[in-house]
Amino acid sequence: MHASDALTEADRLMTVCNSCRYCEGLCAVFPAMEMRRSFGDGDLNYLANLCHACGACYVDCQFSPPHEFNVNVPKTLAIVRAESWELYAWPGFLAGLFRRNGVAIALITAISVAAFLFLFMRAGDVAMVIPADAPASFYRIMPHNVMAGLFGGAFAFALLALVMSLRNFWLDIGEPVTTLAAPKPLWQAIRDASTLRYLDGGGVGCFNADERPDDRRRFYHHLTFYGFLLCFAATSVGTLYHYLLGREAPYPLWDLPVVLGTLGGVGLIVGPIGLARAKRQRLPDMVDKSRSGMDVAFILMLVLTSVSGLALLALRSTPAMSGLLALHLGIVFALFVTLPYSRFVHGLYRFAALVRYAREREVHR
Repeated sequence: MHASDALTEADRLMTVCNSCRYCEGLCAVFPAMEMRRSFGDGDLNYLANLCHACGACYVDCQFSPPHEFNVNVPKTLAIVRAESWELYAWPGFLAGLFRRNGVAIALITAISVAAFLFLFMRAGDVAMVIPADAPASFYRIMPHNVMAGLFGGAFAFALLALVMSLRNFWLDIGEPVTTLAAPKPLWQAIRDASTLRYLDGGGVGCFNADERPDDRRRFYHHLTFYGFLLCFAATSVGTLYHYLLGREAPYPLWDLPVVLGTLGGVGLIVGPIGLARAKRQRLPDMVDKSRSGMDVAFILMLVLTSVSGLALLALRSTPAMSGLLALHLGIVFALFVTLPYSRFVHGLYRFAALVRYAREREVHR
């Protein structure tokens, strides 16, 4: 017996696929499947998070709908994948945020932005009209220690929740902690994740409604992922500037934190919008439509974070600076606290699954 109908269906499909094995060269899921003769819940959650949803197996399968076997691996594993994020979420009482995720994130974001606007207005009219080119003008509206404490706390909570959730996943799939310290599987997983190796449909790309494969999803994923890393790098460099060099924001346009943040912001606009467009072009039968709100919410959060940040950069020397700062900080704060309960977690679970797959391949060689 499995814990959900989706897991039961995934077990049925993996049993059929294990008998056929036609798709074993398409991605990592099928070779990992072939190493098993039966599938527990942990095994199925592992395979679901190893799946990159390229759609190649659906198009290539002779048993896909409308065949009576109704083999639809991409959609079934997408449902199992989303259920696993809720199952492993920490703390458990917040797992419900994965349900009706779009509404939850929209509400949290609205409250966060409203709170920052209220706090800024409470700071007084004088603070709200300080010229943006004044030294450390951001911190005259909100002191640096207050800003660092508030966002440091939100980030620490998000990091703890993500680590604990990943720990729950790792333990459930039956993998020892020592695997994470093994250099060869870890390095192979880093290479596979950084290049999105298994998002190529066996070499031809992802499949859409017209059944013509392309690699646009990989390109947009790269823009999103590396855009996020550049923004994180910009924040890290800014932190070093402040504490090690005594240099306070805002920085000149040509300075490293601004350059990194601008490039990352552009990536976090073009990438997510491209992914949203690619999502609409996918074959509807392969998509878990019940989780579309989660996808849209995360894409909008990334785009809004970037747009508000770039607008703040462009208009920081105008009277609009204070309002834009409140808007940007409110969106970023909401992004931080909702990261462990958003689409963001798929990257972490997938990386962990890639580490396990790399170890399994090494053992079974």
